[in-house]
Order: sequence, then C-alpha cells, then structure tokens
Amino acid sequence: MVGLMNIYGALLQLPGMDQPEMTWQEQTAFVWDQMGFMRWPLGACLVIGIIVIIWKFFSLWMKSASTRKLLKEVDALLSEQRIDEALDMTREVSNTGANILYAGLERHEEGTERVMKAIENQGLIELSRLEKGLVVLATLANVGPLLGFLGTVIGMIIAFQSIEAAGEVEATLVAGGIKVALLTTAAGLAIAIPMSIFHNYFVSRIDGLVIDVEESAQKMIDALHAIERGRQTAAS
Repeated sequence: MVGLMNIYGALLQLPGMDQPEMTWQEQTAFVWDQMGFMRWPLGACLVIGIIVIIWKFFSLWMKSASTRKLLKEVDALLSEQRIDEALDMTREVSNTGANILYAGLERHEEGTERVMKAIENQGLIELSRLEKGLVVLATLANVGPLLGFLGTVIGMIIAFQSIEAAGEVEATLVAGGIKVALLTTAAGLAIAIPMSIFHNYFVSRIDGLVIDVEESAQKMIDALHAIERGRQTAAS
C-alpha cells in the first residue's frame, strides 16, 4: 500500500492530476476507486491471502507447541524403554508427532523395518496436512503480478483509445489510463511480495517441525532396536 501511495503521488505531478490534501484513509479509498474493475480480483486475492496467512500462522503455532511438548515426554519414556506407556500417550493425543510415532509404536513387535516403513508412510500423510493452504499462497504470489500486468495492459489500451478519440496527444488524455496501469501493477506486486514471504516462512516452520519429529522417531527406532537386541541376547 505504501508503494501505491508513492506511485499515486508521482501521478499527481502530471498536469491536471493534482488533488487536494487527503488523509491516508481517503487516499486509500481514492486509489481503490481509481484502479477500475481490476480492483475486484486484486482485492479478492488480498482478502484470501490474509485469511490463509492468519489461519496457517495459528494452526502451525498450535501444532508446533503441542508436538514439541509431546516429543519431550515420549523421548523421556523411550529413553527408559517404557514402550507401552509411550504407546498409550501417542494414542491419546492427536497431533503431527503423536500420529507419526503411534504409527511406529503400534508395530514395535513386528521389527524395526516395519516400524520404519509405518513411520515413513504416516510421515507423508502428516506432511501433506501441514502443507495444506500453502498452495493457495503460492498461487496468489504468482497470480497477483499477472493480474497487475493485465491491469497495465488494460490501462494502456484506455490511454491509446483516448488519444485515438481526441486525435492528439495530451497529458490529460493519457493520464487516466497510465494511472490505472501503474496502480494495478503496484497492487499486484504489493500482494505477491508478502504472500511469497509468508509462504517461505511457513515452509521453514514445517521443515523445522518435521526435523524434530524425525529426530524423535530415530530415538524411538534406536530404543526398539536396543530392546530387540536385548531379547535376542537373553534368548541365546
């Protein structure tokens, strides 16, 4: 929005484009009106993006907090080889880490290979759940500038139509079309930049959470392997 205000300020320097002093709320409303019908798809992109960002931020925050708390408790039980208690804990809790560890723990009698395969399969399912909504942000980051460029083309067409109708070139004739062109381009970029930033931020948060779960899963496999080796030693 700051970029839009700067561009709008530059446009006011054109002859016939000067406007009286306005507050930023009035300027925002005026810029919104001046973008023409392209303001609707651009506004829809902005609203959808904000909703997804807020939802994804709190969703990941809650999942990360609950998962890391569970991993600490399960790691403590596994270090003491209290498999049944760890199994009960992961069964009673529903989050990313619990679901993955439970998938492995419930097969701890079938050998470490079966445990690793179960963890891998459940991990793919949980990863797809964590990434839900990211495709929307990625799409908006790509579509926003395209809509802005479409507005640019439409604005230039309007400018040349004004020249054609008047039969001569004057700044006041083309200023309206140029204004639409610049404002929609700036709006598209202003939408795409934060969408891209938040998309990458969420990806990094998910990667960090996945690494924590993988480390805990590896500790679980090591504990199960130690128990299995102890049984073999006792049997021999």
